[in-house]
Amino acid sequence: MDLYRLVFRLVLARLDPETAHNLALRCLALLGSTAGLLAGRPVRDTRLHLERFGVPFANPLGLAAGFDKNAVAVPALLALGFGHVEVGTVTPRPQPGNPAPRLFRLLEDEALINRLGFPSEGIGAVAERLRALRGQPGVIGINVGKNRATPLERAAQDYALGLTALGPLSDYAVVNISSPNTAGLRALQQRGQLDELCAALLAARPRSRRGQPLPLLLKIAPDLTDAELDDILDVALARGLDGLVVSNTTTAREGVRSPLAGEAGGLSGAPLRARSDALLAACFARAGRRLALVGVGGVFTAEHAWRKLLAGASLVQVYTGFVYRGPALPGQILAGLQQRLERFGLSRLDDVIGAGQRLG
Repeated sequence: MDLYRLVFRLVLARLDPETAHNLALRCLALLGSTAGLLAGRPVRDTRLHLERFGVPFANPLGLAAGFDKNAVAVPALLALGFGHVEVGTVTPRPQPGNPAPRLFRLLEDEALINRLGFPSEGIGAVAERLRALRGQPGVIGINVGKNRATPLERAAQDYALGLTALGPLSDYAVVNISSPNTAGLRALQQRGQLDELCAALLAARPRSRRGQPLPLLLKIAPDLTDAELDDILDVALARGLDGLVVSNTTTAREGVRSPLAGEAGGLSGAPLRARSDALLAACFARAGRRLALVGVGGVFTAEHAWRKLLAGASLVQVYTGFVYRGPALPGQILAGLQQRLERFGLSRLDDVIGAGQRLG
């Protein structure tokens, strides 16, 4: 990890962020299933196994949507030790996203700001790549969105297209209604619109590649009021959704030091950690285990992942931490989780989830 951080500072940080990202993806795609050599021997420990929404996970750590938007490097990413990889966000029709520059590194804050706007090759190209991964071990999630040109009143049709095309090639699906970079999208989190959307998607959902009804989760914003969160939880529980991804990027900038803080877009990384952890704990306090929670936001170390598990997350995802810390990060985090299980004499990860300060 120290070598990667040196290379990051001296080489990658000098490149345009989106150029560096695309270069990393191309390298991983070329390496394929041998990418694990970059990170050493993957951590395998049955104590880290768990099952959620009918899907067995070898470990709780995943790569969040946004890193591999078009499913070009899934085998390589799984080989690095991730228990799951979430592809997307994918839109029904190809679209370029917002004009560049649209991705910014805030080095002083270990953060990113993006206003990418769902650049996507579309469901056709992504479906073709996922078909080539039939039999691929590990868990593959798909994150779906709507095209920018689709009005909100027809958003359900776009999401349904994504689910029906990509769901049979995936293990679970996430409906992204919380990106701050598509105009009006977060309005879909409001009770009435969300209830109609969920009803339509549950009626349209196919079976997953495992042959079960496709597990369906919502990705929510970290900037919700208590009342807005209550509305989302009420709808999710009433409609029988499988879980929530907590959370997307934030439009807030509290405590951010970088001169790039004024750039428009969603902020991710270390400054998001406390906000996303608090939202995660609030979700677990109100919903308990009735919803599977995926904790995202500011995970750079095993301690950060452990804190999300204690707050109620069943699964934890990284994105910005992976950009800053590199291919050794999954192994580092999983090894740290092993050590904490041993410290507390625990034989299964399920005993950690929602345990709060008891195992802090």
